[in-house]
Amino acid sequence: MFTLVGIQEDFGNAIKNLIELDYDAVEAYEVAYMNLANSDFKQKIDEFKQDHTRHIKEFTNLLTKHNIKAPTGPSIGNQWLTKGKVIVGSLIGDMTVLRALLNNEIDTNTAYERMCFHENKWADADDLLNNGLADEKIHKAWLKDIIK
Repeated sequence: MFTLVGIQEDFGNAIKNLIELDYDAVEAYEVAYMNLANSDFKQKIDEFKQDHTRHIKEFTNLLTKHNIKAPTGPSIGNQWLTKGKVIVGSLIGDMTVLRALLNNEIDTNTAYERMCFHENKWADADDLLNNGLADEKIHKAWLKDIIK
């Protein structure tokens, strides 16, 4: 998948899109958890899902602080792309599921990197974005390491 999150000029809209991307990730991780056989993988996937859930809450609070209504679920189009890759991967095995998740995490890393350097970034978003990017880098690195 290829994400456009972070290229929006309006920072509030970019945060909304980031929240939707995190909702997409949560759904993909839920599908992965149900379809993975390896219990160690399942435990790590659940941790990553919790990170994405926390990001949703933090950015929803940020939007509320700025009097902007936050999304309450995933984006319709991307939802099927992120979940679909994991569902198809589950037919083949754990490594294919993890590869699908890695592909999704590449997008979330890209989105968070863009948001960290967004020219219209709100000052009160800085720590949330940097912490979120740190989480996303951990997810991506773990997935890459396991898949090797």
